Amino acid sequence: MAIKTIGVIGAGTMGNGIAQAFAAKGYDVIMQDIAEPALAKGLATISGSMDRLIKKGALTEDAKKTTLAHICTTTKVDDLVSADVLIEAATENEAVKIKILQAVEKVLRPETIIATNTSSLSITRLAAATHRPERFIGMHFFNPVPMMALVEIIRGLQTSEPTVTAITELAKAVGKTPIGVKNSAGFVVNRILCPMINEAIFVYAEGLASAAEIDEGMKLGCNHPIGPLALADLIGLDVLLAVMEVLYRNFEDPKYRAAPLLKEMVDAGYLGRKSGRGFYSY
Repeated sequence: MAIKTIGVIGAGTMGNGIAQAFAAKGYDVIMQDIAEPALAKGLATISGSMDRLIKKGALTEDAKKTTLAHICTTTKVDDLVSADVLIEAATENEAVKIKILQAVEKVLRPETIIATNTSSLSITRLAAATHRPERFIGMHFFNPVPMMALVEIIRGLQTSEPTVTAITELAKAVGKTPIGVKNSAGFVVNRILCPMINEAIFVYAEGLASAAEIDEGMKLGCNHPIGPLALADLIGLDVLLAVMEVLYRNFEDPKYRAAPLLKEMVDAGYLGRKSGRGFYSY
């Protein structure tokens, strides 16, 4: 099956980044969200992202116009019918994702592959909630999607080999480097990364050092390009908490317990960059 049209559910941070990445490579993209303001904000984010690339000399105005011309937006699930691959990038909540997947599956063609951008949830469980588990797969992009090279390709127990091959090749076609991963809570990167960030929050909560000092220590001492607390703000503290809770629930190991301060900050609405406040103010 030739893949020409990509459906993306969700116009938030990950959804609009995925839409931009595919549109920039000449794919037609249908970006769907439940509200027009969310779609408008998503398009504005894409435009701003490309403006920054233009300022750096990495993109031309014509290329920006061409990319935007490949993206159409809609609030209607029915408009996703022409998608060859549907990428779900909704909130990191299993019940929400299943509800969305079951609704959209009704309008998709039988041959359409469904991929989920989940950062931690079971691909096998999500696949089992659909009528096409063999054509269901995890396609985990990293933020910011247009800049980050990695995509984790996660196969559920039911995922067919042709599906894995098609999505692996699709990732390569948009300039990403795919790694194959078996289904397991947190997959590879977040299984390692999120507990590290969570430990940095414990260190901060204990008053061992300031947020800036912790981040500077990890950047200079471990050669990380960004400190763990700044990265938490970029990822979103609510997303980080969701991943930690998935790890804790699945492995039943206390090393995955979420830092109490992380829970309290999420309760306060201090979610990082997207809310204007996290460990830093934006």
